[in-house]
Amino acid sequence: MLGLAADRLRADMNRLLSFLFHQGILDEQFLQLQQLQDETSPNFVSEVVNIYFHESEKLLRNLRSLLVDREFSDYNKMGIHLNQFMGSSSSIGAKRIRNVCLAFRAASDQNNRAGCLSALEVLEHEYCFLKNKLHELFQVLFSLSFVLLHFISYINICH
Repeated sequence: MLGLAADRLRADMNRLLSFLFHQGILDEQFLQLQQLQDETSPNFVSEVVNIYFHESEKLLRNLRSLLVDREFSDYNKMGIHLNQFMGSSSSIGAKRIRNVCLAFRAASDQNNRAGCLSALEVLEHEYCFLKNKLHELFQVLFSLSFVLLHFISYINICH
């Protein structure tokens, strides 16, 4: 019974990962990040991603506060925030967010406030979507770990 639950959770995890890659939400960098996780750091990926979420929310707030200012003209400062967002998104394999940042950066380079506001809306939407999907993935992984741990305990008791 526990083996079936683990199989179902593995299938759920594989479907979700396949969706995220097929839709261009994640790229191979996420797989490379997963390869860095081992027994000595079993929560490595979730910890890195949680740091990414924390820092990204600060960057989104900074970008929004720059753009709500009617007197805004510091497109260089916006570019710095966007470069940080692109870099951190690339490091975890958040491909679609990185691509939105590129479009946002193009609007910023042209001093296009309306284009920047529009890009910010898309960026916030993509960020929330990624955050929800990765939380879903980590919940499945946590459940899978829990089931496998109980399965191993069960096997040890029976032998």
